[in-house]
Amino acid sequence: MFLCLTWGVGYVIICIMKSNATPKISNASKMPCKSWSLPAWESCPSAKGIDNKPVDACNYCYALTGAYRFPATIASREHNMEDWKCDDWVSAMVKVIGKAKYFRWFDSGDCYDIKLAYKIYTVMGLTPNCQHWLPTRQHKIPLFRSAFQRMNKLDNVCVRYSSDSIHGDTVSGRATSNIIQSADDFVASKGVSLCRAYTRKGKCGSCRACWSKDINVVSYALHGHKVKDKWFV
Repeated sequence: MFLCLTWGVGYVIICIMKSNATPKISNASKMPCKSWSLPAWESCPSAKGIDNKPVDACNYCYALTGAYRFPATIASREHNMEDWKCDDWVSAMVKVIGKAKYFRWFDSGDCYDIKLAYKIYTVMGLTPNCQHWLPTRQHKIPLFRSAFQRMNKLDNVCVRYSSDSIHGDTVSGRATSNIIQSADDFVASKGVSLCRAYTRKGKCGSCRACWSKDINVVSYALHGHKVKDKWFV
C-alpha cells in the first residue's frame, strides 16, 4: 500500500492506492535465464495474415503445443495479460529481474499493446546490468517499430525482429532472426549465427547470440510440429 496526496485549493485529498502487480515468470528449459510471457496467438496480432490465419513461421508455433497446453502454464500467461496493466507493474518487474544477467521477453506471445511496449522499455532502462532480449513480429507496425528503436538504443537491450518466412528470408532491422528448413541450409557469414540448440538437447548452453547486437541475424532450423487449425480461432 502507498499514500497519494493531491493538492487542491485549500484542501488535500488523501487516497490509498494498492500495489498489486504479481508478475508470473517462466523458466523455459532451453533458456539460461527467466522470461516473462503472454498467451501465444491471443497476444500475437502480427502472427496473423490478412485471412486471420497464421503466417508461415507461426504455423509451427511451439508455444501452442506440449507443456504450453498445461493448465498452470496457460493460467500464468493469462494472468500476465492483465497483470501488466497494474500501476506498479514496472517496479514489480524490476524487483523480479533483480541481479539477473540475462532476461528474455516472450518465450510465448508478443508485445501486442503499445502501452506494454513502453512499460517494458522503462523496465529495461531501470535494469542496466541485465541483458534483455525481446523477439517480436510487431515490428511490422510503424507505431511499435518506433518503440523498439528506442529500446535498441539502450546498451543492454536487443530487440530482434522475426521473419514470417520459413525459407531463410530476412527482414530489415538492427537485429533480426529467420527460419531455415534445416541446419544444412545455413550459410555462414559475418554477423550471422546458426542456433545450435538442437545439438545440445534443445538448450542454449553458453551461447548468447540472441542477446547480442553484434549478431545481425540468428537463423533457426525449423523445429516443432505443425499446429492444428483448431488453435487458431
